[in-house]
Amino acid sequence: MEIKKEHAFGLWPSLVTAADASQKIRLEDVQFNSTDSTILWVEGRSGTGVLVRQSPGDARRELTGPLLSVRGGIGYGGGEFSTHGGDIYFAEKSGLLYRMNLESGHPVPITPAYGAFADPQVSPDGQWVLSVFSDGKTDLLSLIDSQGHEWPIQLVKGSDFYMSPRWHPAGKFIAWIEWDHPNMPWDGTKLMLGRLEGSPPHLVDWHSVAGDVDQSVYQPEFSSDGRYLSYIVSNGEWEDLVLLELQTGDTRVLVEGDGFHLCEPAWVQGIRSYGWSYDNHEILYIRNHGGLASLWQVNIENGETSQLETSPYTWLTQISVSRHAKEAAFLASAPGIPSRVVRWDAEGLHTVAYSDLERLPDGYYSVPVPLEWTVEDGSTVYGTYYPPANPDYTSDGLPPAILYIHGGPTSIQPVTFSAERLFFTSRGYAWLDVNYRGSSGYGRTYLQSLRHRWGEADVEDAATAANALIENRLADPNKLIIRGGSAGGYTVLNALIHHPGVFKAGLCLYGVSNLFTLVQDTHKFELHYNDSMVGELPEAAGKYHAWSPVFHAAKIQDALAVFQGAVDRIVPPAQSEEIVNAVRGRGIPLLYKIYEGEGHGFRKAETLTDYYHEVERFLQQFVLFAP
Repeated sequence: MEIKKEHAFGLWPSLVTAADASQKIRLEDVQFNSTDSTILWVEGRSGTGVLVRQSPGDARRELTGPLLSVRGGIGYGGGEFSTHGGDIYFAEKSGLLYRMNLESGHPVPITPAYGAFADPQVSPDGQWVLSVFSDGKTDLLSLIDSQGHEWPIQLVKGSDFYMSPRWHPAGKFIAWIEWDHPNMPWDGTKLMLGRLEGSPPHLVDWHSVAGDVDQSVYQPEFSSDGRYLSYIVSNGEWEDLVLLELQTGDTRVLVEGDGFHLCEPAWVQGIRSYGWSYDNHEILYIRNHGGLASLWQVNIENGETSQLETSPYTWLTQISVSRHAKEAAFLASAPGIPSRVVRWDAEGLHTVAYSDLERLPDGYYSVPVPLEWTVEDGSTVYGTYYPPANPDYTSDGLPPAILYIHGGPTSIQPVTFSAERLFFTSRGYAWLDVNYRGSSGYGRTYLQSLRHRWGEADVEDAATAANALIENRLADPNKLIIRGGSAGGYTVLNALIHHPGVFKAGLCLYGVSNLFTLVQDTHKFELHYNDSMVGELPEAAGKYHAWSPVFHAAKIQDALAVFQGAVDRIVPPAQSEEIVNAVRGRGIPLLYKIYEGEGHGFRKAETLTDYYHEVERFLQQFVLFAP
């Protein structure tokens, strides 16, 4: 056994370069073809979405080139493509919806250049595409001639938002999700069922099947025999998987959530967490609790459930179930396994596609350790700790630690792979994913515990997370770093303000600094998010001022690095510029980088490579080598 070399924490030589960590390939969605066992997926490559297919026994084939970017253009994206009868329909970054034959076709736009589309669903007869449409102000369900000869039709409008349109296999009914401001989709939505007539089809009647302003419904799906409409609905702390028998109108709970979730918060279009088997005898679904996912199946007739083996993966998303055989495909990962496209069948798991960083020795992947701590009101807060990991180096004492604050804030950092985490743990940093109050994955009460307390409870949880690391002797108390993006960046700034000296440095990526201007400038999807997270204006103006970092920047004493995308529509550059201008000139170590062509979340390889270089140098100067 080779003896490890002694070297200072944070300075370990690593095989993981900044270019490696920039993740040249990101796997973003996967689906089965509608007519056979061909698997299709989207690869994000330096900001460009590329469609790829692989048929059984054949080599992979790229369907789109660099001139088109497959990217859902509504809100945060998602819902990029679907297939029907040998054709694929996909949303392009420009907002156009395209059709292309899978074997020999050239992409052809079927919509005009106006607004954006997501989650295209083709009618059983192949004549129409039902899709979510938005121009940024008005959202609706659009009906599009699949050949692109006619102008799109406004089929359903009137609500603020739409999601998950689905066709009944007979083509006479459709289902969809809708909701209105000030709700977010995890607060309350409605599942609608409508009947169609005529050519072109139009709705003659429709009604709500489930959900309300205080109850969320997700992912409606029709069984292929047309007997059932299934959906996931919130019920107390968790969610249930429900079957509606269309002929009788009877409903029954098929899977009752009990200590686990059946869905993720719908931040994007096209999220799938279950699917019907090809023979309608079972539903395959994903369970999630505390950021750990598992695959299960339930029998439709007797409700018996059983777990399907998916080891060594700890996180599963975007399940697609074949319509022709008992098999499923999904994106799978683990702390030591970058995201893969994986196919499951009776023989087990089969890797279809890899992303990046699969060539490192095992000793480079840190083994996660769950961590819990208690805050002042007695609540338990959750996190996952990753110690430094490098097969060649070790060090005495305690390591510097990066506390990672996820965005959202209604989100979670699951137990999964992170290239950024790997970059730093392989250099001798510890890492803590903080799933502060308000995170998903721990029940509805925990998710809602940040309501009217954003800027307060999340900041307390970050500060007490630092104390938990110190008390458990997991990190050097003088070398703690807090890092967050978007809502997480907002927490970073407030933590530096309200807990000066706890963190040696803060890393803020496209973070919120002014709650007042955020309400005025952000996109439609989150226009009223602050109503529930902070409070409604003007009544809550005092909270907006107290919890907006820009008004208290004089209290920041610790080193600060700010990174921003120049074309960010969600947290505009003015948010970063305000806090930078408020801190600049006060003698505090400050780094500000704005990246041209980047939006909300960095995608270009050159941007990410520069980001890793800049952060490493910044932390060496102001944390590792600081007095």
